Amino acid sequence: MRLFCVDKNFERFEDVTPKILKDAGVKLLLCDLDNTLRLHSEKEPADELVEWIKDIKEAGIEVVIISNNGRKKFMKKFCEPLGISCVWWAKKPLSTKLTATMEEYNFKPQETVMLGDKLTTDALAAHFAKIRAWKVNHRRNVV
Repeated sequence: MRLFCVDKNFERFEDVTPKILKDAGVKLLLCDLDNTLRLHSEKEPADELVEWIKDIKEAGIEVVIISNNGRKKFMKKFCEPLGISCVWWAKKPLSTKLTATMEEYNFKPQETVMLGDKLTTDALAAHFAKIRAWKVNHRRNVV
């Protein structure tokens, strides 16, 4: 296994469609937050994120944010309007929180994907947890 490689690359999170997830057999989507789903400057979910999460949930796929962000209050406030759970201070590349989340939601590794922007944290944690690693480009303002 090549630890710093990913199974799929996407330009942005919106390119990961419910169809792509369903076709890949994904039932649990673990997502990094900072620079994957939100810019550091965003204090609340952007409209495109709200719509994307809604579409994925309507497809019957569970979404959980797994972040190294240690601000519990912020994380909960950010995820609440999305109607999804979050795990803060995940300490990626350790895979402990990824594995615990799969167990909590009763999903197998082959049903799970970690979506993130960094090879050294997100992809590495996914490989340690024996799940697929999908990468998006580092989120930035598009003018």
